[in-house]
Amino acid sequence: MAPLNPNLDHQSRPSRSDARSAADYVTGILDGNRVTLSQAITLLESTRPDHRDTARTVVEECLPHSGDSIRVAVTGVPGVGKSTFIEALGQRLVAAGRHLAVLTVDPSSERSKGSILGDKTRMGTLASEEDAFIRPSPTAGTLGGVAPRTREAILLCEAAGYDTVFVETVGVGQSEISVRSMVDFFLLLALAGAGDELQGIKRGIVEVADAIAITKADGDNRAPAKAARAEYEKALRLLSDPDSGWEPPVLTCSSQTGAGIDEVWGAVERYRAYTQETGFFEEQRRRQAQHWMEQAIEQRLHEEFFSDPDVQAARGDVEEALQDGRLSSLAAAERLLSIYRDSTS
Repeated sequence: MAPLNPNLDHQSRPSRSDARSAADYVTGILDGNRVTLSQAITLLESTRPDHRDTARTVVEECLPHSGDSIRVAVTGVPGVGKSTFIEALGQRLVAAGRHLAVLTVDPSSERSKGSILGDKTRMGTLASEEDAFIRPSPTAGTLGGVAPRTREAILLCEAAGYDTVFVETVGVGQSEISVRSMVDFFLLLALAGAGDELQGIKRGIVEVADAIAITKADGDNRAPAKAARAEYEKALRLLSDPDSGWEPPVLTCSSQTGAGIDEVWGAVERYRAYTQETGFFEEQRRRQAQHWMEQAIEQRLHEEFFSDPDVQAARGDVEEALQDGRLSSLAAAERLLSIYRDSTS
């Protein structure tokens, strides 16, 4: 039985009987088929070599049709209301005629390696919109607050016609700064009176933020939100100027009442206009492409190294010697690298 809403179809995983070609995926994506888009993202996340080859071809074929969007990272401490904020803003954007893709990231359990993938249930109203696509993905043990193939998923969403892409990260952490390298605008959500002002949030996160929004600024929390806004504004004045030349604003908003939500999006639009005028927008994307090429090389070399038969055969003995104290970590690494070099020479 087909799902009632194809936007909620996360279980369409490629199987061994799935004989579709890369061209089939590309055709479906360019036609704006959300089920095909979801399946293609699952293909990206697969560890099977044949799936990886097909996914690589799909991305390359979709690349000329990507890039025409605004990419926004939404991050903040757990409980700040990221999903609620995205739903409130997302409904406004869809009503204004925008096509919105939301890539949410759920943390994977270190024990079971599984994840709940519950963001669609937290954004039920937005998920039912025809012009909204919500896709949760597990972190699968990766750092940076994003899933392993988030950047490629962004490209596929753009090729499918989504002109606005949100990346909701798992929560604030120093490693999460890496999401900065795949988006145009980095939005930091913060709470007032929750102990995170300037203390619980790492300085590096604040330094890369293009705007800070104090959430839940309603009712009795309006005054604390204004006070937190003033504190962040003072803190930002102590930081060095960003490369873009943009001055990050600090705003307050409420996803419940809608107050300030439009102002947050207004900051995104002003940033885009400003950086496109100065040339920083495209320059940043060029630097990001270079960065992710280098990341892909590192990942591919890592995979090839540990899948080498000679390395696999020697790894057990080398690790045993390492754990017994007969080899240092550097010596163990050099021994395996030497085996790999001999194997591939």
